[in-house]
Amino acid sequence: MQPIAGDRVDIALTKVPAVTLGFWVIKILATTFGETAGDTLSMSFDFGYLVSSAIFGVLLAAFVAAQIAARSFHPFVYWATIIASTTAGTTMADFATRSLGIGYPGGSLLLLICLLVTLAVWHRIMGSVSVSSIRSARAEIFYWVTITFSQTLGTALGDWVADGALGYSGAAIIFGGLLAGIALVYYRAAFNHVALFWAAFILTRPLGAVVGDFLDKPVAHGGLELSRGGASIVLAIAIVTLIVAIPQKAGRAH
Repeated sequence: MQPIAGDRVDIALTKVPAVTLGFWVIKILATTFGETAGDTLSMSFDFGYLVSSAIFGVLLAAFVAAQIAARSFHPFVYWATIIASTTAGTTMADFATRSLGIGYPGGSLLLLICLLVTLAVWHRIMGSVSVSSIRSARAEIFYWVTITFSQTLGTALGDWVADGALGYSGAAIIFGGLLAGIALVYYRAAFNHVALFWAAFILTRPLGAVVGDFLDKPVAHGGLELSRGGASIVLAIAIVTLIVAIPQKAGRAH
């Protein structure tokens, strides 16, 4: 397939980070931050879900544009875009499940369909949904649309599970256990690694959602009732520290 006009192809490296243990640690922290920061704007500052979604949506569009315009991998630009997608995902999921009244099951199903359709179209047009194949502007757009849907789905799914008898801590154990299971299959079984990557990527979001809710929800509801803003600041400092401390290298293109 020939690249579309304006695409820049790098035969050696992509503009997304290599998938390492450090990548997953930062991703989980980023999704947790997305939950607390999204709730800070929509609830603590009382902007509401729709206005907060619009604000985070504009930030997400700006960071995606910067990521696509970049000539090479820049850790802070990449992770800022991830954070923008997870905060936007938080408020968009809350708007869909609460303001529109379709509930957690309906929201989760709708977002799952959107995610699967995006992956199918991406694979149909580009021939692969592997992160190692992201070498053009078109592939990057599919990548970020997929990520945004996965972040939004993860929020709805996390809220759905945590809202039941398991609570926030029980839901965190469930999603953490599923991630551990995927890691075990990745290293011990001959299974499609691309499918496992996206399954793990999606599951980090509900894990972050329930951990974020556990930090800031009232004690009566099973949370620690910490300040949303305070928790967001601590998480942001931890993310920046890890980005600086852990070597951030671009992934290999194949």
